[in-house]
Amino acid sequence: MREPTERQRRRTTQSATIRDVAARAGVSPMTVSRVINRETTVKEETRALVEKAITDLNYAPNPAARSLAGSAPFRIGLLYDNPSTGYLSEFLVGALDESSRTGAQVVIEKCAEPELAGATLTRLLRTGVDGLILPPPLCESPQVLAEVKASGAAAVGVAPGMTSPDMATIRIDNEAAAFELAQHLLGLGHRRFGIIKGHPNQTVSQQRLDGFMTALKAAGIPQEAVRVEQGYFTYRSGLEAADRLLASDERPTAIFAANDDMAAATAGLAHRLGLDVPGDLSIVGFDDTSIAANIWPALTTVHQPIAAMARAAVDLVLEEIRRKRDGAGEPRQLMHPHTLIVRDSTGPAPK
Repeated sequence: MREPTERQRRRTTQSATIRDVAARAGVSPMTVSRVINRETTVKEETRALVEKAITDLNYAPNPAARSLAGSAPFRIGLLYDNPSTGYLSEFLVGALDESSRTGAQVVIEKCAEPELAGATLTRLLRTGVDGLILPPPLCESPQVLAEVKASGAAAVGVAPGMTSPDMATIRIDNEAAAFELAQHLLGLGHRRFGIIKGHPNQTVSQQRLDGFMTALKAAGIPQEAVRVEQGYFTYRSGLEAADRLLASDERPTAIFAANDDMAAATAGLAHRLGLDVPGDLSIVGFDDTSIAANIWPALTTVHQPIAAMARAAVDLVLEEIRRKRDGAGEPRQLMHPHTLIVRDSTGPAPK
C-alpha cells in the first residue's frame, strides 16, 4: 500500500473535527470542548488524553465557530522587557504559535522603562485583556506583581525564581541546571573558574550562582580559585565582565556565564585576545538560545525550553481565566525539565 502524500496528510489533519478528537481520546465531544475552553472541571489525566489527541490530529478549534457558539476568543496580554533578543524571539514564537492553535488573541506590549512597569500593566489591563503572560524580568517586578494582585487578573509568570500565591508559574530548576554545568567542567579537570552573574533584579541569577558554587564546594575547590563578576544578561555586560576575568594573572581555565549572550561575548573576547576556545579556555552559557548554536565554537549550555514554556503559558493563562471565573482551586505551579547540551566550547583543562 502506498504511503499518503504530504498533501493528503495535510488534508486529513486539516479536516479533523472535534468528534475525531473525542473518538481518539475516548471521551465525549463535550469533554473535548471543556478542555479547549480551559475549564477547570476536567481531570488532569483526561485533559492529557485530549491534548495528545489534539496534537496527533493537528486539530485547531475554529475561532469563527466558537464566536457563533457564543464563545468569543480570549484576549491575552503579553508584557515584556527582556534584554536578550534571542530569549525574547523564542518566547514570542512559542506564544504566538499556541495562541494561533487555541484561537486566542495576544496583545503584545513592551515595557520601555522598569520603573514604569506598573503603569504599563495598568494601561494593558484597561484594553480589556482577559489574562496576562509575564516573562522575565517582569514576572518578578514588585510593581507588576502588586498591580496583578490588586486587579485580581488571571496571570502566568514564566521563568521566575519562585512560585507565587497570586499567579500561576512555569519555571525550571535553575540551581540543579547550574550544578550540572559545574560538574561537566569539573569532570574535564578544571580547577580555576570565572563566573559572570546575571542581573540582580532576577532571582534566577542568584540561583544559578548558588547551584554552580555548590558543585565547586562539593568538589573541594577553594574560594580563591573562583572569581565572580557582575553581568546584566546583555552581550555588552558579558564583554566587560569577561575582560575583567581574563585580565587576571591567574586567569580561569573555565568561565560560566549566566546566559548565552554573555557567554557569546566571552567567546568573542577570548578570540580577540588570541585564546583558543576550548584549548585555553572553556566557556559555558545558559538558556540555549539561537546564538548558542550559531557562534564558533558552538556553546555548551543548559537548554531551557523557552518556546515550549511560552506555549504552556498560553494554555495555563486560559486555564487561569476559567479558574478565576469559577472561583475554583489555586493557581498551578509547573516545573519544566532542562537539558545539559554539550557542544564544542568546552574541553579538558589546559595543563
